Amino acid sequence: MSIIVDEPARQIAERVAAERNRRGWSLAELSERSGVSKAMLSKIEREEVSPTASILARIATAFGQTLAGLLKPPEGETVKLLRSREQPRWQDPASGYVRKQVFQSAEIPLELVDVHLPPGARVAFPASSYAFIRQVVWLLSGRLEIAEGNERFALEAGDRLEFGSPADSAFHNPGEKPAHYLVALVRQ
Repeated sequence: MSIIVDEPARQIAERVAAERNRRGWSLAELSERSGVSKAMLSKIEREEVSPTASILARIATAFGQTLAGLLKPPEGETVKLLRSREQPRWQDPASGYVRKQVFQSAEIPLELVDVHLPPGARVAFPASSYAFIRQVVWLLSGRLEIAEGNERFALEAGDRLEFGSPADSAFHNPGEKPAHYLVALVRQ
């Protein structure tokens, strides 16, 4: 299963419901563990809303997964070559940011994510979404401002930022062109 920009609501609804049911959790229990309202979780599972990146990160963390693990769990069999058109893509309905899962493996704890953040867009993630990972962001083009807890960083093309201990974080594109960056993360 791959998440594609054209039909994410159905696939996300199926994944969230499947993960919740696999654990025997009620909507109320997932709500308590994720900090996402029971009403919102119900709407997600009924495909009435397309959740934001922040909400998906909270749900994934409640399941003990990365965002990519929730969108598309790593396959048991290693795929040596994955063509660009086959790499799962997802678009955040709030910010318009598009993430493409370049690499994810059940055997290797490394994930690579290619992100395009539109001009003026901002996307935020709670500290809990970093509980199971360490990550580095490498800005390929454009400009990017990253807030990590109380620290602020302004990145230009070619700059990279290593994240520290889990903290609330926000990514903002202050430029007039899309920000294109690569996220390399290691699952812990």
